[in-house]
Amino acid sequence: MSDSPQPRRPHFGFTRRGLPVHESALDHLAPAPGAGAYARFNAWLAVKVTKGVGSMSCAYIFGAIALISLPAAISTHSVIILVSWVAQTFLQLVLLSIIIVGQSVQTQASDARSAKTFEDVEVVIDRLDTGTQGGITEIMTAQQKILDAIAVSQSGERGERLRPRGERT
Repeated sequence: MSDSPQPRRPHFGFTRRGLPVHESALDHLAPAPGAGAYARFNAWLAVKVTKGVGSMSCAYIFGAIALISLPAAISTHSVIILVSWVAQTFLQLVLLSIIIVGQSVQTQASDARSAKTFEDVEVVIDRLDTGTQGGITEIMTAQQKILDAIAVSQSGERGERLRPRGERT
């Protein structure tokens, strides 16, 4: 019995290059085959820290922490200290979390669009497969019937088609 966890089966299969296409980023936690417990732990910890820091709750906490030092910065009556407080304390602490939240929202929307596109492409490929009932098979069958009907009708009208319009014999 192996002590390494079994990788999850990719929700959307594999790319042409053999890379797994998972539904969720968490499913990509399983590192490359052969990677040890250390690599798995690093991937798990990175996701946990990013989820924790990348929340609006964390942004509010960071904002409150930054505001604690605001009275000291104001009491110096120095523009440089105030600008430094805004740039180095408030913006860095608060914007870090807000940017991560925004990226998470954008990633979820992008993942949903990618999944929909992938599913649509699968349907199109299935419809274009001549071995599949329906889709292009029905169109090709109908087209062949029309071509056969045209060929039959043209074989009996060849003589008439050569005469210019308006001429009667």
